[in-house]
Amino acid sequence: MTDDEQKTTHFGYQTVPEEEKAGRVQGVFNSVAARYDVMNDVMSMGIHRIWKDAMMDWLAPRPGQQLLDVAGGTGDIAFRFLKRAGRGHATVLDLTEPMLVEGRKRAEAEQLAASLDWVVGDAMALPFEDNSFDVYTISFGIRNVTRPDQALREAFRVLRPGGRLMVLEFSQIPNPGLQWAYDRYSFNVIPEMGKLIANDRESYQYLVESIRRFPDQETFLQMIRDAGFEQAKYRNLTMGVACLHSGWKL
Repeated sequence: MTDDEQKTTHFGYQTVPEEEKAGRVQGVFNSVAARYDVMNDVMSMGIHRIWKDAMMDWLAPRPGQQLLDVAGGTGDIAFRFLKRAGRGHATVLDLTEPMLVEGRKRAEAEQLAASLDWVVGDAMALPFEDNSFDVYTISFGIRNVTRPDQALREAFRVLRPGGRLMVLEFSQIPNPGLQWAYDRYSFNVIPEMGKLIANDRESYQYLVESIRRFPDQETFLQMIRDAGFEQAKYRNLTMGVACLHSGWKL
């Protein structure tokens, strides 16, 4: 590739210049921010709450830990972390300001505002010093990053030695028949739900397509190892509809 040639990436099933993807993703979440939590409940029939609780079970937050929750949006993971830890601090970083605005409202309602910071920022260029956090989480967000491998390297950089990475993301169902049925639901039902509930079919069409473009469990596990993490493992949730990946900075 010459310097004049433009690097491309995927935005759902579209091929777009790399420099355009972040803006497009930002547009998606600007559009759905106000109805994002409601849509999560409807799309997953509430199962996303079980997945996030399973994330906390495996993570086992400890008192006094410092969390960085990237693509943390409305704060679901940060709130769970703080409640499990008992005391600690969470920094929620997201590319999209309206998502953080919704999160701040929830934090005030749940009386957690003093334990939280809200930062607009990019997963590929975190505005934090090396060795700053005990835990790094990203939930249903890394598939939206232009270069996930770079985001993982940034996660490694900002974690302290002994720090933990945990990624919750939609994944691939190992059973082809079940995957076929899930695809039919995803492509035929979820965009229509987006139209009815969030008045935005196109954003949810993208979100479904982005799930299908994301690497399978083993491929993503190797990406985590390549970023420098050790003791990397994963656990399938709901037959592989979602997956938890874990790694340590040792």
